[in-house]
Amino acid sequence: MFANLGQKDMLLDIEREIAYTRHEIGRDAFAPRVMAAMAAVPREQFVPEAGRHLAFANGPLAIGHGQTISQPYIVALMTDLLAPRPQDSILEIGTGSGYQAAVLAQLARQVYSVEIIAALATAAGQRLERLGYANVSVRHADGYHGWPEHAPYDGIIVTAAAPQVPPPLVEQLKPGARLVIPVGLSGSVQELQVVEKHADGAIATRNILLVAFVPLTRAPTGSGQG
Repeated sequence: MFANLGQKDMLLDIEREIAYTRHEIGRDAFAPRVMAAMAAVPREQFVPEAGRHLAFANGPLAIGHGQTISQPYIVALMTDLLAPRPQDSILEIGTGSGYQAAVLAQLARQVYSVEIIAALATAAGQRLERLGYANVSVRHADGYHGWPEHAPYDGIIVTAAAPQVPPPLVEQLKPGARLVIPVGLSGSVQELQVVEKHADGAIATRNILLVAFVPLTRAPTGSGQG
């Protein structure tokens, strides 16, 4: 019962945020299937037990290792901007607790998720499997390089801020597909961007909203992590 009430309040908070930011994001509502996915995923299962009473609050929560689970509104916004379709193959960079991957799994055929912190990758993979998200694959690797074995992707989402858009991710994007990513320096406000690859390979970028994400962590040079 708690989860149902919490998720109902969470959806109302998302709708309020949409109304408040509608001029920046260029929409008055998110797609019904995106909101249905947000309602279907048990967010409380993706936060540490000590913070579960705050699971549905519209703010980020610490998940350990200096990482966070994004606020529900931002998860919904990035998912709506990506606009995944049922037949799509999606790449996520920054698995974290697995929450964004679980939302995407409701909307796409397959989700490939890359996490650089081994403990988070292992825990997220086990959590997603336990909860029945059979169409999510998690890999421990440096997300800057994407996951080239399964490219090209119908969409790519990055849940950590990069100083600039990683070229390997653009390369792994299908023509006509989108990359949603926060771009900016750590410790400063970043721009949430939508990068679209046109059929001729040309790239168009739109700035959507000012955001604050943890930085995209890179593997140490010479570590051999791929």
